[in-house]
Amino acid sequence: MADSDKLSLDMMFDWLERMPIPEGYKTEIVEGAIFLSPQRDNHWDIILEIVEQLRVKYPRKRVKSDVRIDFPGDLNGFACDVVALRDGAERDDKGRWRYQDIELVAEVISRKTASNDYGPKLETYAVAEVPVYLIVDPYTGTWHLHTLPKDGKYHGYLTLDFGDPVDLTGTVVGLTLETTEFGRE
Repeated sequence: MADSDKLSLDMMFDWLERMPIPEGYKTEIVEGAIFLSPQRDNHWDIILEIVEQLRVKYPRKRVKSDVRIDFPGDLNGFACDVVALRDGAERDDKGRWRYQDIELVAEVISRKTASNDYGPKLETYAVAEVPVYLIVDPYTGTWHLHTLPKDGKYHGYLTLDFGDPVDLTGTVVGLTLETTEFGRE
């Protein structure tokens, strides 16, 4: 295939915008594959709980949810559940937030796309050197914290149960997230 014929994220998202995506579904492109996942009530409650706690440090315009951000690798356009951007974050030449300005990504697991959050997205966030990647799994009642990205891998890892706080005071985020209100599926 000639370079001019190669698919781009912009082409794929243009196609998606013309498709009849059901209301309440999040759309992402992970390694060139299109994923639709339903937003469940509990899923949204956990996202909102994280956002509200991040607002202690981050102004409203520096916390994003379900906003397309392009990441390194082949065709990675993610709509992360929660993103916290550094002070002075800038948009790229296409008007999108830059992955280089992310301080935290939090993903709340959906049953059908969990393998993305634990697999290709984990790897992509590490390559992008996202300082803090938090996976919240309402099916197991656990959270998984990944820190210290270097050489395409996270070197810090901790997993605990809902109810145990996520201590981010030693990271760029600099606060603790309470998980007692996280619901289980």
